[in-house]
Amino acid sequence: MSTAAREKTLVLMRHSKAEQVLGKPDHDRELTDRGRRDAKAAGAWLRTEGLVPDLVICSTSVRTRQTWDEACRGGAHTEFVEYRRTIYVGGPEQTLETVREDAGDTATVLVVGHNPTTAHLTSILTEGDGSREAHDALAAGFATSGLAVLRYQGEWADLEAGSCSLARFHVSRA
Repeated sequence: MSTAAREKTLVLMRHSKAEQVLGKPDHDRELTDRGRRDAKAAGAWLRTEGLVPDLVICSTSVRTRQTWDEACRGGAHTEFVEYRRTIYVGGPEQTLETVREDAGDTATVLVVGHNPTTAHLTSILTEGDGSREAHDALAAGFATSGLAVLRYQGEWADLEAGSCSLARFHVSRA
């Protein structure tokens, strides 16, 4: 089966709960204790669901890096992690372009990012297609430690609005 014909998975993950410290640069905000626990729970959920990304594309912010590190402590794993400032500073289009450029011929990509970009990108890519239960859960809000699991057929370079279906939406809590 060719790479293009093979079903692909895109997991969009919002970072876990971060501290709110007056005067601290946003990029440097760290996870709270709850955030660390929830990120570990997200890692355990990824492991249980059999979602093993070939590539993780992570924002450069401290809280997203810590989210992925804690998810790994919970059982998630990957061979390759790329840290991209575009995931931190960009909106949905820049994040989408980063996935298109970086994913290559991988089967499963996980992006650790921020809201509102993560929620908007999920909506743009799925346009309501997929599991009604997942869309209903997403409609309640893309909470911290939330994970949207999207299915896609095609080359990553061709990923565009409406080309995915939402298979699952899960919010990890410890």
